[in-house]
This record gives sequence, C-alpha cells and structure tokens, in this order.
Amino acid sequence: MIPYKMERNRWRGILRYGVFNAIRLRCRMKHDHTLPRYYLAVCAIAKNEGPYFREWIEWHRSKGVEKFYIYDNESTDGTERILAPYIESGLVDYTWFPGSKRQLAAYDDCFDRHRLEARWIAVIDLDEFIVPVKDRSIPDFLRRMEKFSSVEINWLVYGSGGAKTREPGRVMERFRRHSAYDHELNTHVKSIVDPRRVCTMVGCHEAARISGRAADSHGMPLRKGFHDRKPQQDVIRINHYAVKSYEEFLAKRARGRARVTSLRDMSYFGQYDLNDIED
Repeated sequence: MIPYKMERNRWRGILRYGVFNAIRLRCRMKHDHTLPRYYLAVCAIAKNEGPYFREWIEWHRSKGVEKFYIYDNESTDGTERILAPYIESGLVDYTWFPGSKRQLAAYDDCFDRHRLEARWIAVIDLDEFIVPVKDRSIPDFLRRMEKFSSVEINWLVYGSGGAKTREPGRVMERFRRHSAYDHELNTHVKSIVDPRRVCTMVGCHEAARISGRAADSHGMPLRKGFHDRKPQQDVIRINHYAVKSYEEFLAKRARGRARVTSLRDMSYFGQYDLNDIED
C-alpha cells in the first residue's frame, strides 16, 4: 500500500524497532537539545578483522572521523589487543558482542547508547572505505546535508587484481582495479545517519527514519530504492574491497557472515572480482 520503496523499507525498520518505541523516541528527541560531542563517528561490527583495523581507522581518521564504535563478534585474532592503543586514547569505544546474526543488534545498541554523542554516524564494514571526491573531508560533505536524516553513498567495488595470496602492504595500495562505475553492484549503498532522527537500520544498507528524509550523495531526496537508481561516485563514494586476494577471500568466507548463519557461496568471488578500471 506504500507506493515508494524507500518508504516501504523505512516502515519495515520501524515495525522491527516497534512503532510505539519509535514514537517515544521521536518525542524524546524533539525535546532533547544535548550538543553532540562528535560531529562524525563510525559504527562497525567485525570478526577476525584485526590485521585491517589500523589502515581502516587511520584512513577515516584522516578524513574527519572523530570516534569509532567497534563491536567485536567473537574475534580470535587478537582484535582487542590490536585496538588497545586506540581504546586507551578514547578514539575507539570497544564492545565485545558475541552470538550469531548480531549485525542489526549491534547497530541498535550503538544508536541507543550513543545517539546523543554524535551528529552523524556512518554505518560501514571493515572492507569499506569512505572516499570524499569533491571535498577534503567527510564532514565537509556532510555539512551540506544537515537537513536530511540519512545520506546514502554508493559503492565502488574493487577486485583482486589477479592476486592469489595476501601480500604485505595496505589494502588501498594493493588493490587498484575496480568495476565499471555503472556496474549493478555499485547501486548498493551504505548510510551515514543522524541518530536523533533514525531508530534502526533496515538491513545493513538503509536507515529507518523516524523523521526527515533520506538523500543521495548529490543532496537529492530519495523515493526509489537503491537498486533502482544509478550509482553516484563523483562527489563521495565507498571503496568496497569485497574480496581482496583469493587467499583473503577464503579467510573472509570462513569467518562467516554478520547477518545470516550460512557461508558465502564460492561464486561470490567471481561476482565481486571486478577489475575493469585501474586507479
């Protein structure tokens, strides 16, 4: 009965969160004028991503992220030890978060605990790097978007470049070939949300808004679902290193998935190993 997919998805999220909970939250946020401590934070759930954390944190820190809310889903690779300097400095808020299919629960917990701390929260994974193209930093981009309650940013999928094994070096240096800009996988988005106007996430891509509208990276209000829109990577984008080398893909597959209990199919590598254009 709801004609626009964006609105249908929004109500899916609100129903999961609870309609009365969403109403109470909206009323509370109307009257709470607490100034946020951080302009931009990142929320992520991770399992055995320890070797990738330093590059991922330092990249986003250099682009204006002030706080990281990290949910550790039963890592066994020393993730907490690797993050210790960042935890001690206050840059990372670390939460041990065991169990299966815990991705949405982690996002809910993050919003509930830190809703008043950050003006914006980016909800991304460890294989995703937000890249501002037209601005020097992510906050510079977001300051133009403050009338919206969420902003959806398209992927740019990077392939293995033919790498079979994991070699030394940073992810962004090792993998320089990506898909064609208009590839259908790049219609996928990740969201940066105003946690005062969002109650939860709809899957890992879209936010369930309790007020306001969602926008694309050009600042246009959204009605169509992301699969029905052309990808935009000219203002800001998310580099998605979905497979890395074949060895790293196998390790990723073995780690399992944050939302479902089944492993990725082996065809996933071929689907995401896109190397059409070199940076």
